[in-house]
Amino acid sequence: MGKNKLRKFADMKQIGFVYEYPFARLEAEGFPLRGKWGDEVFGNSNPITLELGCGKGEYTVGLARRFPERNFIGIDIKGARMWSGATQAQREGLANVAFLRTSIELLDSFFASGEVAEIWITFPDPQMKKVRKRLTSTRFMELYRKVLRPGGIINLKTDSPFLYTYTREMVALNTLPLLSGSADLYAEAGLQGPLTEIRTHYERQWLDRGLTIKYLSFVLPAEGNLAEPEIEIEHDTYRSYSRGYIECPQLLTETHKNDETRTISGADN
Repeated sequence: MGKNKLRKFADMKQIGFVYEYPFARLEAEGFPLRGKWGDEVFGNSNPITLELGCGKGEYTVGLARRFPERNFIGIDIKGARMWSGATQAQREGLANVAFLRTSIELLDSFFASGEVAEIWITFPDPQMKKVRKRLTSTRFMELYRKVLRPGGIINLKTDSPFLYTYTREMVALNTLPLLSGSADLYAEAGLQGPLTEIRTHYERQWLDRGLTIKYLSFVLPAEGNLAEPEIEIEHDTYRSYSRGYIECPQLLTETHKNDETRTISGADN
């Protein structure tokens, strides 16, 4: 582990609103703040919003600035990433921010039933080959139900046409109440505001390359069977920034396209 990463982990141990709970201890004792985030972490009963796979925590901190009447928790398995958001929140003295280092699969070990009002899923891996790993799959919807209050809201912001199409079809098939949606968020005048004001590092890079950002917001009812859409969806034609070399064939000249395609041939999205 590099010195810079070790320094970041050391920094976060000194920040009171960053939580990390070893799995062995979690399994043996349970998480002591489960069901008590409002009272013991934030000192209020304001609605709690989670950002799953928060990365650097840009959305967590950005939303917390704009909505001081709500509480926000960024969740990611990679602690060195969230150092940026945690230290920024500390510098600004934001009292409605916390960060939790854990796997999303363990969500209900850290939050009680009905403790969460809203979930943000920002630019996740689309997992085009593995339905069960998609953060908007019905498997994860069932997990979110365990912590969301009745009428809880799911928000997805993605650069992936594949994930946007899949999620839209999942919502439609299961007749989940759709609150808002756009295949090109920044072209929708009616959706301007925090949705477009907060831009992650990678989102800005996608926009600079002319790619569109997609958005869906829907209600996840507490009950009812959920079915997976059985449709063929065209795979994305580029690679995620966080997963190595980038290919954007729709933006490349014919001269470079063949060489760049060969560079990532056989790679798993």
